[in-house]
Amino acid sequence: MQGITPMVKQYLMASDFDQTLSFNDSGMVLSEIAGIPAQDFEKRVAILSVQNLVQQGGELTYLLLHDPEYRAKVRKEHLVRAGKEARLKKNIRQLSTLLANAIDGHRFDFHVVSASPQEVIESALEDIIEVDHIHGTQLYYDASGRVESVVRVTAGYGKVAVLDDLQRQFQMGPERIIYVGDGSSDVHVMLHVNRRDGFTIAVSQARYIAPIAKRTVLSDDALSVLIPVLEEIVGWDTARIRAFFEAQGLLIQEWDRVRSDWITITPSESLNESLPGR
Repeated sequence: MQGITPMVKQYLMASDFDQTLSFNDSGMVLSEIAGIPAQDFEKRVAILSVQNLVQQGGELTYLLLHDPEYRAKVRKEHLVRAGKEARLKKNIRQLSTLLANAIDGHRFDFHVVSASPQEVIESALEDIIEVDHIHGTQLYYDASGRVESVVRVTAGYGKVAVLDDLQRQFQMGPERIIYVGDGSSDVHVMLHVNRRDGFTIAVSQARYIAPIAKRTVLSDDALSVLIPVLEEIVGWDTARIRAFFEAQGLLIQEWDRVRSDWITITPSESLNESLPGR
């Protein structure tokens, strides 16, 4: 019937920040700004990972709160500067705009859900993503700008909690949730989204995340995650996706579909030596 507006399908699309929308680890950038060698940050994170003291992704928050050197050297202003120095992937703003307005019959509300401190993400994505669409780790500072306490850590199951809150806010089914991530800190949230028939996209081939994600896309352009969304959710074929990008003044120059198998091969001599009675 004429005059009836087609119903628009609403989705929530959430993305990690570090090494998903950016190329850097916020902790490494922040450490260098504060005069702490990046390799020292990596060593501390490795130790915390072995000790299992904090959820994966929450290591920087732990260091800011408990490590003597970080407490002595890092202030809130350093976190803001770290965001400004973060190297971002291309076309994040255009990704958000296209998700919201350009796909007929579909609207995707784009949010950032990350263990990185809120100040880092807000600074990095200033004038790109609305502040109320950014959900990072929230810290409380003393008068000098030093981290005094933690309000919320958006790592591990913390990301699950944020997504559940957003789902209730938008009043949508769990199958309308999409999550984009890159590493082991995204395992819990991806399993949660998959279990409830949502859609997950990995932007790295990290061994703990690529087998869990329903699709993997490797690119230095944030717009690349649109391709599996248009294929799997909107239902477009390759030709229509290429035409859509060209209508935005963009050209998909290379699009290679590659399956990755993770294989470990042990020399037969080593196996024989390990067998009982050998």
